[in-house]
Amino acid sequence: MTTILVTGGAGYIGSHACKALKVAGYTPVTFDNLVTGWRDAVKFGPFEQGDLSDRARLDEVFAKYKPAAVMHFAALSQVGEAMSEPGRYWRNNVAGSLTLAEAAVAAGCLNFVFSSTCATYGEHDNVVLDESTPQIPLNAYGASKRAVENILRDFEAAHGLRHVIFRYFNVAGADPEAEVGEHHRPETHLIPVMLEAIDGKRPALTIHGTDYATPDGTCIRDYVHVCDLVDAHVLGLNWLEQGKGSQVFNLGTGKGFSVREVIDASRSVTNREVPFSEGPRRAGDATKLVSGSTRAEADLGWEPKRSTMPQMIADAWRWHQTGHYDG
Repeated sequence: MTTILVTGGAGYIGSHACKALKVAGYTPVTFDNLVTGWRDAVKFGPFEQGDLSDRARLDEVFAKYKPAAVMHFAALSQVGEAMSEPGRYWRNNVAGSLTLAEAAVAAGCLNFVFSSTCATYGEHDNVVLDESTPQIPLNAYGASKRAVENILRDFEAAHGLRHVIFRYFNVAGADPEAEVGEHHRPETHLIPVMLEAIDGKRPALTIHGTDYATPDGTCIRDYVHVCDLVDAHVLGLNWLEQGKGSQVFNLGTGKGFSVREVIDASRSVTNREVPFSEGPRRAGDATKLVSGSTRAEADLGWEPKRSTMPQMIADAWRWHQTGHYDG
């Protein structure tokens, strides 16, 4: 079977991508330093521990498996941390990705699928983003991802490294069979935090601002089911395998969900009340951040089939009740 090198394959999105690749007939090889990933999440192919800064280790893995493509998820991704420790983000996300791209080119592996972010766009409040929206990132996380996109474009011009780039906002849900799921320490994402509050594992959820110009007064954010997201990445890999040109694709629902809608859906799915309190707005929070996916739907045939809030919460709740990683 065709081998794909999956960086960050022990993380939330990467582990789901490995399962999707396995189902599609590929052999995913996980390359992960386990700083934020989990060894227990590597279930669908070989595991190679290593850091993107270690060129010799990367060369060894490329030589051993001879992958046909790279699927690159490995990155630091906490916006608050990126604000306080920008150097760590530039070193890890940008320098690490540069080393990876150089190793791929040296090994003759010239197909590259990159998991980017809509944070490269910055704050475009209350519009539906598309791939032509100006990129004006507000922090080192978004800036580092944009820098990697630029690296890929330069490497295509110089070395023929063809690439597909995906930009998206929030990822939610879990594998419907609960083989892998979302497990962060500490947890900062709304849906798993909410589920932990339901279970009494943390204090009440805080709604930050209830006076926004939205139907229910709370912020609206775009969410994509993790299985829909990784399906897009497999379609992006197929795009490159067919010899098509490098491309950027946004992935989103085009409408988003408010905080209260997330809470209401959770109540309906779990039959449990969500303990929450109402607090003031947080500085820098936009009213509505959503992305469209017209290009991905037209060119890749992608559909966000599971990206309804009840479905995302139901799958996350199943994992929350049955799944965990020990190491």
